[in-house]
Amino acid sequence: MKYRNLGKWGLKVSEVALGSWMTDLSGSAAAETAKASIRAAYDAGVNFFDCADAYSGGDAEKFLGKVLREYPRHSYVVSSKVFFPVGPGANDWGLSRKHIVEQLDRSLKNMGLDYLDMYFCHRFDPTTPVEETMQALSDMVAAGKILYYGVSEWSPVQITEAVSIAKELHLRPMSVIQPQYNMADRYIEDEIVGICRKNGIGIVPFSPLAQGLLTGKYRKGQPLPEGSRATHQADRQINNLLTEENLDKVEKLAKIADGLGVTLSVLALAWILRLPEISSVITGASKPEQIAANIAASGLKLSDDILKEIDGILCYKPFARKIG
Repeated sequence: MKYRNLGKWGLKVSEVALGSWMTDLSGSAAAETAKASIRAAYDAGVNFFDCADAYSGGDAEKFLGKVLREYPRHSYVVSSKVFFPVGPGANDWGLSRKHIVEQLDRSLKNMGLDYLDMYFCHRFDPTTPVEETMQALSDMVAAGKILYYGVSEWSPVQITEAVSIAKELHLRPMSVIQPQYNMADRYIEDEIVGICRKNGIGIVPFSPLAQGLLTGKYRKGQPLPEGSRATHQADRQINNLLTEENLDKVEKLAKIADGLGVTLSVLALAWILRLPEISSVITGASKPEQIAANIAASGLKLSDDILKEIDGILCYKPFARKIG
């Protein structure tokens, strides 16, 4: 496993991380499989484990914390997030000082930890001033409850405002962002990557395999695999990605992967890691075998010719408008 700095900061994170979004805790057998996946990741050198207060109503935090307590605290990096509703009350959601302070304490209790290495604002809260959120997060760093903080799925304008407010108020600066980023969704390349480069902010993207589109399990002209996300996912995100155009791209990308002797998943992860601004890619795993497959992307360098061929397949056109 290779490790990278979190942006310009001193924290080192594994190039491949393990997230808890899709962790299945529906029964004892599923829980044992999830536990085995976490252990397999740790044994393979993964040191970054991501979670959120909203995952499984807090049970994901409790589960992850319990498994990680098997290992020395200094040997892993763990994160959680705040924003989505955790109860019916008016202050049970959002990014107010009250909710951040209370929910952070709850996350720490759930995980059995004294501090979180990273803490993310899961979404932007239009009902709370950004300066209130930034001050609260900075105060939590000062209190030793979190070491680094960041945001997930904020717009370029929102990120820039937060960075500016931190500078203006002399607060602890934002260190990391967690956006969606993959071969099928490259929006962060338009502006966000540049903002992060300028400010030394690390990027730890989620959904690097586009809900499973880039695993190679969904192929053109073939039925949906039994038990896959496309057969049971409530929000149908993967189903919306299974277009003829995307499946054609998958076929072409799979040929490149075959030529390199790697899986399509590994190709997709290594492609993300081509950017120096990327600190780690947050992957999911429903079984330990997927961990072993994904970590093969760490340290895999794609040649300029391969990257050019991939760009030709993806046909991405960054937003640009000539002025004047």
